[in-house]
Amino acid sequence: MTDILIRHATLVTVDPDRRVIEDGTLAITADRITALGTDAELAALADTATEIIDARGMAAIPGLIDCHSHAGHGLVRSLAPCDIDAWFGACEAIYSRHSDVSFWQAEARLTQLERLMSGVTTCLTLLGGGADIYRTDDPAFGDAHCDVTRESGLRTMLAVGPGRPPFPRAYRGPEGNDTTISFARQMEVSEDLMVRRNGMLTARTGICAIMPVYARPERESVPEPEIRKMSEAVADLCLRNSALFTQDGHRDGTIAYTEGLGVLGPHALLSHSVDLTEADITALKRTGAHIVHNPSAIMSILGRCPVPELIGEGVNVALGSDAAAPDRGYDMFRHMAQCMHYHRRHFADPSWMPPGKVLEMATIDAARALGMDQEIGSLEIGKKADVVFVDLRKPHLYPPSMPLHKLTHFATAADVDTVIVDGQLVLRGRVSQTLDPATVLDEAAEASDRAIQDAGLAHLLAEPQLLWRANRAIGGKEAQ
Repeated sequence: MTDILIRHATLVTVDPDRRVIEDGTLAITADRITALGTDAELAALADTATEIIDARGMAAIPGLIDCHSHAGHGLVRSLAPCDIDAWFGACEAIYSRHSDVSFWQAEARLTQLERLMSGVTTCLTLLGGGADIYRTDDPAFGDAHCDVTRESGLRTMLAVGPGRPPFPRAYRGPEGNDTTISFARQMEVSEDLMVRRNGMLTARTGICAIMPVYARPERESVPEPEIRKMSEAVADLCLRNSALFTQDGHRDGTIAYTEGLGVLGPHALLSHSVDLTEADITALKRTGAHIVHNPSAIMSILGRCPVPELIGEGVNVALGSDAAAPDRGYDMFRHMAQCMHYHRRHFADPSWMPPGKVLEMATIDAARALGMDQEIGSLEIGKKADVVFVDLRKPHLYPPSMPLHKLTHFATAADVDTVIVDGQLVLRGRVSQTLDPATVLDEAAEASDRAIQDAGLAHLLAEPQLLWRANRAIGGKEAQ
């Protein structure tokens, strides 16, 4: 018996043969893909299908996977649009002392709604961020995010762990009490969440570990024994719980240094990774660690992740949004296009990073980085039924030819029509089936305003005049 039969779609499978099947049909039973091929081959399945979806004019692609993002950022991305230092400071203040559980619930609902309307079915997100401020002082905050993930119907790998020394750090707990949090407490909370919330294939939530990146300036201010003690504890945490490990902000020698700390391996996803040294690339090849490229992030302005070179060396590279932020969101179509242009400009050669490669980075390569490529990341019989319909009947996606090219160069999140996760319809005709948009938006506005006012940061909401007329916004002054 077929539960859902998708007919007459253009199937962009990203399977081992990278098939693109015109007038294709895909069958779903329970949470798995049970058949796919041409409609002529599978039309008989319509006789026993519970539900038939006519997908004429649609491309059906695997659910998109975002391997690096930040929980919390969705409610603060309108602050200080031209002052990155002020924005990071706002993140630190709000995340540690001016955000209650309802803030993290409202933010999770907002970002999950944006994701499901963008075709992102799976993500890895940090429970906080900014200047390494992770909400691991109490499990209530991680639980809130995981509960919303289940409510939305999507999948989230939540990264938790210790912040940057010195410890203890000041936090305001879920009951509104001011307290100081030790390294040991953050590790205790992280493991508690790992034990209770790991289950990406069943509960649609997973927990991985994170710790700060130590570049040379940070190594000068934090004693080496303290860095090694933290690394050993995090490595042991991952080993005990068979957990993934991620880091935010690698650059210029830090991967080679981190290899010496004993935390890298095929279970590691290293984000940004700009201006890498030969020693960094050797460390990646030796450990089997994965890279997450964030082409739209500030760090990709400050330095360059050598993605084509890494792929040429056999390193697996996934794609991430690094969202949310004042200049970017969760639209993985945008980030695929940005990735192509970013590296083509570097080489002054439009042949680099072809369309199929960037789609792989947001699907099967990302699934491989998460250790889930046997379950998600492509449309194949036996895999989880994570399917996204992109409406190709749009002026910017016509004429109806070369669907792969159209999907990666011209499509946007607004072209996503239908999303299926685990065989469950979570978006249909651009209408969410799991979250009520009006309620989500109202709760988000209220929670954001409450946190910003409580932190005394309302002045960062004003759009400065330097956004107009000048050719550069810097220091509150117009650049000449």
